[in-house]
Amino acid sequence: MDLGTANTLLYTRKHGIFINEPSVVAVDAVSRKVLAVGAAAKEYLGRTPQNICAIRPMKDGVIADFDITREMIAHFVGKCISGLRLVKPSMVICIPTGITQVEKKAVIDAALLSGARSVSLVEEPMAAAIGAGMPVQEPLGNLVLDIGGGTSEVALISMTGIAVSQSVRVAGDAMNLAVQHYLREVFRLEVGENTAENVKKILGAALPQNNSLRLEVSGKDLVYGGPRVVTVTEGDICEALHDPVQAVVETVLRALEQAPPALAAVYDNGLLMAGGGALLRGLDQCIARATHLKVAVDKDPLTTVLRGTAQAMLYREDYEGIFIN
Repeated sequence: MDLGTANTLLYTRKHGIFINEPSVVAVDAVSRKVLAVGAAAKEYLGRTPQNICAIRPMKDGVIADFDITREMIAHFVGKCISGLRLVKPSMVICIPTGITQVEKKAVIDAALLSGARSVSLVEEPMAAAIGAGMPVQEPLGNLVLDIGGGTSEVALISMTGIAVSQSVRVAGDAMNLAVQHYLREVFRLEVGENTAENVKKILGAALPQNNSLRLEVSGKDLVYGGPRVVTVTEGDICEALHDPVQAVVETVLRALEQAPPALAAVYDNGLLMAGGGALLRGLDQCIARATHLKVAVDKDPLTTVLRGTAQAMLYREDYEGIFIN
C-alpha cells in the first residue's frame, strides 16, 4: 500500500495495481458515519452541506485523523479481498522518511485494526528507487526525489540503505494552495481545491514555457460575491508556483551538500524523479540547472512508489534490509 496524502494505491499478488483513489473520506458531521471513500468522496470537497464533511485523513504524509484513516484503509482493503471476509492480509506500507516513532506506530495500528495480519514499513524514497529499477543493492550513489501530495523527499541510496535524506512538507497540496492564494490575491477570485488542482495540472510549470496556454477559470468574485470567470495564463501559474518549486530545489541541494565524497558518483548516475509532482512541466530542467545533474522522470511517476513496495513484498528475501520495523 502507498498510503499517500493525495492518493492511496494498493497492489495485490492476484490483481496487480487494484486501487488508485484519492485519500478522501466523506462523513456525517454528527454521527461520524462514513458516507463515501476515495473518488466518490473527492467530489464532495467544497460542495457539501453543513451536515457532511469531506476529510483528508492524511496530512503531510502522516495520519492526521486516526479513526477516519482506519476506516479508509479498511474500505480499500475490503475492496481487494471482497468475498473473503476471513482473510487477514499481510501488508507492506510505504511511509515518509522523516516521520516519528509515534507516527509510524499510528500507521501500523491503523492497518492492524483495519484487518491486516502483519504490517511491514518501507521508506518512500527507497520504494521509489526500487520501483524505478535503480541498483539499490550496489555501493553506488542512487539519488531519488519523490514528490507526493504532502511531502517532497530526497534520498541518496547505497547498498539497500539510505545514506542521506532530506524532506520538506511542500509538495502537490502546497502547490494547489499556492494556486488558490495567487488567484485570490491577483484576480480576487476564490476557487475550490479541486479547481486549483485542475488549473495546476493544465497550466502548471516550474519554468516559463514557450507555448502560452490559457484557461478560463470560474469561481467566486471576492469583491462582489457572485460567480465570475477569469482567463489565467501559463505564466500566471508559473509565478504562483515559484515558492513551492524553490523549496523542492533547495531540498535537493541540501541533500547533495550532505553527500559523502565516496558517493559523489551520483553526478554520473543523475537524479530520478517520482511522485505526482514530478509531472510538473519544466521541474526536471529547473533542478538540472540548479544542481548540474542529469535529471530523469520515471516512466509512470504516479505508481513508482507502489511498484517498488510491491517488489519488496514479492521478493522480501532479496530486500530484507529495507524494512524499518
